[in-house]
Amino acid sequence: MSRKTITRRDFLKVASAAPLAGALAPALRTGQATAADKVRVVLVRDANALDASGAPNGEVIQRMLDEAVRALFGETDAAKAWKRLIRPDDTVGVKTNVWGRLPTPAEVEQALKRRVLEAGVPESRLSIDDRGVLRNPIFRNATALVNARPARTHQWSGMGSCIKNYIQFVPQPSAYHGDTCADLAAIWSLPIVKGKTRLNVLVMLSPLFHMIGTQQFNKDFTWPYGGLIVSQDPVAADATGLRVLEAKRREHFKDDGQLRPSPHHIQLADTRHHLGTSDAAKIELVKLGWSEGALI
Repeated sequence: MSRKTITRRDFLKVASAAPLAGALAPALRTGQATAADKVRVVLVRDANALDASGAPNGEVIQRMLDEAVRALFGETDAAKAWKRLIRPDDTVGVKTNVWGRLPTPAEVEQALKRRVLEAGVPESRLSIDDRGVLRNPIFRNATALVNARPARTHQWSGMGSCIKNYIQFVPQPSAYHGDTCADLAAIWSLPIVKGKTRLNVLVMLSPLFHMIGTQQFNKDFTWPYGGLIVSQDPVAADATGLRVLEAKRREHFKDDGQLRPSPHHIQLADTRHHLGTSDAAKIELVKLGWSEGALI
């Protein structure tokens, strides 16, 4: 795997790298990447993404998101990069996650909203939603989706992931809980979402790396990682986030780091459903910003 640690000062050098082919290339890449054609994932971190109380810093998060999107496409200008993702004639749904213990931060939602609007989409054709997507006319008629959710351990699927974030697009989510949610990627083939996802943002500001108790949450098992993982490939984004969670578990518990139950829906999204790439050797990881404690 390519591992690049890049400061903001060096960013312009990195951003001149060859862009991903196609202004609006299909969001869902297959797992057929060769050594010359790896799936790009950007990890951007900032020590100031969270304040001393753990609250997100909106200005810093906007800058991180812009840097990640520029790096994703090899652009030096954020506006140009966003216009490669979103067209003015798009109808855009931002799929968020409202789980009360660790929701998608409002600062991430607003950063995404701001750039979608600046790309030329009128606010009347933009919506941010989670559990109401099947009833939301914007999502039902969307031409473009942006997928943003926090990374965390999960009692059914092992990991709450970008892949899993689309479970609200089915009327009976429990139908996908079998074998620890092994076939979550099948949801991505449904007409309401198929081929529409332009960007995936796995929020790693304060990830949850272990579940405990009846609420499956204990703040002691979160930490201020201060990161965002950004990719057009949801499987590659999740596989990268999983590596970070497992590394944190190894550091904390001094064991093998494996999540339980197994989050094998990520690998199966690649090998069974051909949604994207889970193999680290086929992922080009671009790292921006704060490098201390990156764990990857």
